[in-house]
Amino acid sequence: MGQRLIVIVGATGTGKSALSLDLAERVGDAEIVNADAMQLYRGMDIGTAKVPMGERRGIRHHLLDVLDPSEEASVARYQREARRAVEEIEARGAVPILVGGSGLYVSSVIQDFEFPGTDPDIRARIENELRDRGPGLLFERLALLDPAAAASIGPHNGRRIVRALEVIEMTGEPFGAGLPENRPPWRDAVIFFLQSPRDELVTRLDSRASGMFESGLTEEVRRLRPGGLGVTASRAIGYAQALAHLDGAATIDEAIAETAALTRRYARRQVGWFKRYPNAVALRSGSPTLVSDADRHIRQD
Repeated sequence: MGQRLIVIVGATGTGKSALSLDLAERVGDAEIVNADAMQLYRGMDIGTAKVPMGERRGIRHHLLDVLDPSEEASVARYQREARRAVEEIEARGAVPILVGGSGLYVSSVIQDFEFPGTDPDIRARIENELRDRGPGLLFERLALLDPAAAASIGPHNGRRIVRALEVIEMTGEPFGAGLPENRPPWRDAVIFFLQSPRDELVTRLDSRASGMFESGLTEEVRRLRPGGLGVTASRAIGYAQALAHLDGAATIDEAIAETAALTRRYARRQVGWFKRYPNAVALRSGSPTLVSDADRHIRQD
């Protein structure tokens, strides 16, 4: 088998990590590159469903546990490091497998585009507005300037709203113009889009939300808190709810219910994002022939 890039995407809870491990074993000489933004963080394991070290089957993984929770993840930085990892894997004669559900992170690697730069003065001014007024007014401004970007980002993601407004002010163009929509591929790749029937996925995600808290998510957050949780880490699904519970702002049942609801909403956005990959091969999550089906597509291509 050649060194063609393999990409595995899909909503949270569809079994992407398991398929990546199974395919890596089937290929025989493969390495996995993480494309889940929250799995970049050290110590954020339970709430991100990170594969434990002892369950990685001896397969080399890249871009897991590379940031402290107090740091802010950057898609532009991730793009550079993930592409470097892919190129180094290829140079070793191995097959790179990019796996994750963070749509922009995946697209930053597989599609050929560059992120706009940054302007510290513009960024600081807009961030001050966010701090003083909250995201509401900034979101209204973004909706006027770039309705498509506003619909994609949503009214609560202050950090991405700030970035969108910064890029619009810097470039004079809609923020969406700088996103990897319909860009040519960076590498020849086979992309697998794992899908589940909605009712099955909802049941699985609800069970997953309660399972995270039963497995010790609150204790994990308690351990991480003294070292500092940055904006991104503290607002991650599950982690924000665990923090609210620790602060007495939510009961454990309320924290679980909100985590489940937000996870379902996030899964819908993920599906919407990955549906835009025109050449992705749809695979049924949980199919008994899943691995052999994926392997057949790789070899046929």
